[in-house]
Amino acid sequence: MVRTLISTARRLALKVASYGLMHLIVAILVAFALTRDWRIALAVGVVEPIFQTFAYSIHDRVWHRIEQRRMLSGFEETAEAVTARLELMNAHEQNRAHNHHGHHGHSHALPRSLKQVALKTVTYGLMHFTVAVLVAFALTRDWRIALAIGTVEPLVQTVFFTLHDRIWTRIEANKARRAAQAATA
Repeated sequence: MVRTLISTARRLALKVASYGLMHLIVAILVAFALTRDWRIALAVGVVEPIFQTFAYSIHDRVWHRIEQRRMLSGFEETAEAVTARLELMNAHEQNRAHNHHGHHGHSHALPRSLKQVALKTVTYGLMHFTVAVLVAFALTRDWRIALAIGTVEPLVQTVFFTLHDRIWTRIEANKARRAAQAATA
């Protein structure tokens, strides 16, 4: 159990760190492309991702809770959803469907529908826009530059966020598949 918690915390820290590095690089390049000033680009590129990384980790945790709550229908379901998220269940148990107590069958695997991915991406984009404009304005004191950076940079970052999220989803799915294969071997 402790090993699983440490592994989960390590994976989350790695996910947040990889997001932060990606964000740093993209923010500097976008800010430079818009201002042609390396000082502003570096300031925006260093400060804005720090705030965005904190906002991202909060956004990601909120979405995990939303995804989990959609699957809950009672105490047993809550316990199973938590153990599935902590990877204490094997992949077969996570994906098994229930059909008892008059409930429709459901799975404890976290849903990844296109609609849900799109909604998560839109909420990320709105959060990103707000933080980017506020940070850019605080650093430049020029609302035109702040709006330009706050508009363009989050659009570019949203594309990269979606790619980042999909890569991490594949990493987690591959790990679950390997664990399931090891359990059956």
